[in-house]
Parts: sequence; C-alpha cells; structure tokens
Amino acid sequence: MDPIILGDNQFFGVSHMSEEKGMARARRFQDINAIIDILDMAYENGIHAFTFSTHDRVQQICDHFRANPQKYSDLRLYPVLPYAQKYAHLVNEKGIVGAMKQVVMADSTAAQMASMIARGGAAVLKQDPMQIMKLLIDAEMKMFRDLTVEVVFLQNNVADLLLGFGIKDIFTEFVTYVEQKYKVRAGFMTLNMPSLVDFLLRCGIEDPVVCAAINKLGFQMNPDIASYEETLKSKPFQSLAMSIMAAGAVPPREAIEYVASFKNIKSILFGASTEVHIRQTKELIEKIAKLQVVT
Repeated sequence: MDPIILGDNQFFGVSHMSEEKGMARARRFQDINAIIDILDMAYENGIHAFTFSTHDRVQQICDHFRANPQKYSDLRLYPVLPYAQKYAHLVNEKGIVGAMKQVVMADSTAAQMASMIARGGAAVLKQDPMQIMKLLIDAEMKMFRDLTVEVVFLQNNVADLLLGFGIKDIFTEFVTYVEQKYKVRAGFMTLNMPSLVDFLLRCGIEDPVVCAAINKLGFQMNPDIASYEETLKSKPFQSLAMSIMAAGAVPPREAIEYVASFKNIKSILFGASTEVHIRQTKELIEKIAKLQVVT
C-alpha cells in the first residue's frame, strides 16, 4: 500500500466533529471542480493515492481522471464499497429489486447489461448471496474502470455487520473474488480491529489488509485502546491507520508520533481540505513516521 493516502470524507459532508462542520463542507464541495482542485493540490504535493467511496459523485471524479491520463499518470486508487447510504436511499425510493436494478445497470453497455441481467436473475432465483455479492462488486467497480486500483476495501458498516454474524465464507469469497477478478488486494475497514483481525486470521486469510481508526484518545477504537495496541504488536496483518487525529481532537504532531510508535503501521490515511493542511500533514508524516510517498 501507499504510505500516505488522502481520504474523501471531507468532500461529501462527513465530519465526526460536528454536524454543522459537515454541512459546511457539503456546501463548499457541491461543485465537483472544488473537489478536483483539492485532489490536484494533493497530487502536486506528491500524494498520488486516494481512497474513494462509491458515492455517485465519484463517477464524475473518475471521468475527470480518465479524461486526463497524462496528468494523472501515477494515480493510485483505493475504492471503498459499498456506499451504504446510497443503497439505503435507493431501497427507500425504489424497493430492493429496483435499487439493485439501478445500481447494476448504471453506466453499462448493452452486452454488460445482458450479462448482468442473466447473472442477477439466476442469483435471485437460486437465492445465492455469494453471486449477488459478486454482481454488486462488479457494479460498484465500474466507475473505477481503466484506472489503477491498489486495494478494494469492504466498508466498515458491512464488514462489522458480517463480522457479527461470523460467516467465514462471505469474507473468504470476497477476498478470492476481488483478488482473482481485479488482480488487486482485498481489504477491510472496521471499527473493531482486534475482533476483525482475529476473525480474518481464523478464516485463513493471510496477512489481511485492515483499515481502522488508530489514535491516542481511543476515538472509534472498539472495544478499547489496549486491545488495539496488543493487536498491532502481535498479529500478522497490514495496518492502514485512519482517524489518527480523532476528528481534530489530537494535534497533528502528537497524532503522528503515536501512530509512529507502532513499527508495523506502514500506511496512514487522512482527510484534508486545504493545500496548507495537506502539505503540513504530509511533511510531518514523512519526518516523524518516516513514511515516504513514492512518486
């Protein structure tokens, strides 16, 4: 994984600090060009790796990347799917079948639509959850076509829900399908890293890629800081640290010093909406955590 990755929460009105701040961000980034300006600032400062949910507006961002291949020749993406809010809204508006139809058919060629209809119909008739999962992965991944993808992450709402059910086959099939179909690593986001890492290892998934909040305040770290620290020190997995500043409660230098104390953390994901914040955070990560971007 890339050592420094820029996240996308700030672009879509997500703020773990306050609803008011989130709404202000949503207004600021209503224009897709405002988002692209920040991405360009990061890219010009040496950060070429980005995580993106499958929010509808990400399609426009990916179209922009595809339209400018020379400008973004070293671009690397880390999709996070599914975008749960999108499905919730669609199900409320169109029902389950209508929601699936819209997601699966969006941005598809005639041949792709025919194939997906056949696959989807067979999966529904057989009540085959694995085939439905694969169909939805393919539908979500269409927006990233022809772009370089490094890891495909399962979003934490879904990963933690499935973890609660403890069904190993879903996790192993997700990894197998992503790695065989898209030739990239499969990863998992979570709000309970100790439990998920233990479960993935019991599933036989070697050196799993796990993205979780890691910060000195224990923000979004369930069940507690101690179990996270023990997992980081003792378990064989690839850790991507996010929410390192605990939604702004921890100063950047302190936040990075804490994360840097775990030698097996090789990647940090952070959000920023100004060039100054991007540049300063990148410089601190390189200086304190000794993580250097690859350009």
